Amino acid sequence: MDTTQEFYRIKKLPPYVFAVINEMKAKARAAQLDVVDLGMGNPDGAAPRPVVSKLVEAARNPRNHRYSMSRGIPQLRNEIVKRYQRNYGVTLDPEKEAIVTIGAKDALAHLLFAVIGPGDAVVSPNPCYPIHQYGVIMAEGHACMLPMPTPAVFLERLQDLYQKSAKKPTMILISFPHNPTTQCIDLEFLKEIIRLAAHHGTMVVHDFAYADLGFDGYRPPSILQVEGAKEVAVEIFSLSKSYNMAGWRVGFCLGNARMIHALARIKSYLDYGVFQPIQIASIIALRECEEDTHKIRAVYQKRRDVLIQGLNRAGWPVEPPRGTMFTWAPLPEKYKHLGSLEFSKLLLEKALVAVSPGIGFGPHGEGYVRFALIENPHRTRQATASIKKMLQSG
Repeated sequence: MDTTQEFYRIKKLPPYVFAVINEMKAKARAAQLDVVDLGMGNPDGAAPRPVVSKLVEAARNPRNHRYSMSRGIPQLRNEIVKRYQRNYGVTLDPEKEAIVTIGAKDALAHLLFAVIGPGDAVVSPNPCYPIHQYGVIMAEGHACMLPMPTPAVFLERLQDLYQKSAKKPTMILISFPHNPTTQCIDLEFLKEIIRLAAHHGTMVVHDFAYADLGFDGYRPPSILQVEGAKEVAVEIFSLSKSYNMAGWRVGFCLGNARMIHALARIKSYLDYGVFQPIQIASIIALRECEEDTHKIRAVYQKRRDVLIQGLNRAGWPVEPPRGTMFTWAPLPEKYKHLGSLEFSKLLLEKALVAVSPGIGFGPHGEGYVRFALIENPHRTRQATASIKKMLQSG
């Protein structure tokens, strides 16, 4: 059997840049070297205790071991709708405007398969979280990536695209607070996105993965707060970052009833939903654990401060992000000629610190690396001390 012959959709995917760093990291650890891993955005904290207790209780009931509902049990859809009413003043119909998904990636990938046709243009900022580009490509759409040095520049280029392009975009796919650049926006930005989309008949998807990770008093807005947003937009929210429930794989798609219906149709052919005890436990997260989201945000803000202080002391000036669980750092001046991948390799080899090279997030990510705030302050200080030693040694 020829294993080198690639399949149709696999051929559309580029080499996985992050695999180079992962392989080096694995070899270093096999050699008993202490690598501080600030690469993947994988939350290290525990899920709230009441959620874990409810999971154990529900898992002991054999009735919960059967197939569940693909679009999520009604009680869980009711709870996410209540949370949006409490936190954003947004009214949603749990039957028509809310669906449970197997995490945010599942929501986005299957939504794209449901609503995007061959050649349909989907506009996103670049750099971007890889699924935002390659999910479109796998769905046979055209990924139209606009550079985003700032949100304002992205908006200007989007307006230009509508004015100058013969074929209007089918969808605008955005995510704020933004991964990997950590850029944040206000409600006025989202109002302009909705205005453009409504005027041109474009769908909007807002990936709201970092909804609860805004720092220094910044509170990320929901796109559904914009008047008329439900006519054209959906928002994707998950429990991964807000509740330290990344491995539980519980997400939601909320908003436009037509898009939700399409997602429900395609999911009905593909899965039977999340394991029911996890859904039952997730109800407790949304109903009782809002205080935990504040504590989790405070943990990330503390880690951000330690990292930024340490990098500045190392002679690597980096602006503190206002949101997400990342820091997006321009390469130090004397290392810019290396590019992000080679610099990341050097950082792992000489400082034993793993980061994500910016080029892995698209061509406009070159010249940057992404730190994930996934280590405690002690380990973070260890990482920045090692980086300082490397930078000072030249």
